[in-house]
Amino acid sequence: MKTATKNVKKAAPKTATKKAPAPKKATPKPAPKVEAKKPATLVDPRIAEKAKALDAAVAKLATHGLKATRKEAPKAEAKPGAKPEPKKARKMGALDAAAIVLADAGKPMRSKDLIAEMAKRGLWTSPGGKTPEATLYAAILREIGAKGSAARFARAGKGEFTSTKKGGA
Repeated sequence: MKTATKNVKKAAPKTATKKAPAPKKATPKPAPKVEAKKPATLVDPRIAEKAKALDAAVAKLATHGLKATRKEAPKAEAKPGAKPEPKKARKMGALDAAAIVLADAGKPMRSKDLIAEMAKRGLWTSPGGKTPEATLYAAILREIGAKGSAARFARAGKGEFTSTKKGGA
């Protein structure tokens, strides 16, 4: 009877290996000095003169401590007999319109009913959004959360709001 022999590799004897010394780091060389390039000359001498005049004017204004702001710019005086320009009326927002509707209604309303009433009165219409009632609902909740008791709205029940003021706001 033959015995089966296994093919077993014998481990090679361990030998001491020498570590190679780490290479020395090279010291960085200083960067060569680069001189600032002069701007290219303009082709048209008239443009060059205007550019120089503009640079001189800017340098004259840019003195230490001088800051040019919109507030320091002089205001143009109105001509005598001219009508003053009327201020542009600000377009009413959904929250402002909802506050008016709720104050006039005197009863709790849902945001969907508020949107319909605001459109009926012509106070505010949706600019084309798909869910203006959800936007209004969130805006009212945000105002209540931010302003607390000073808010124009109060929760009257689940999904209903009432005004904290009486009459048109």
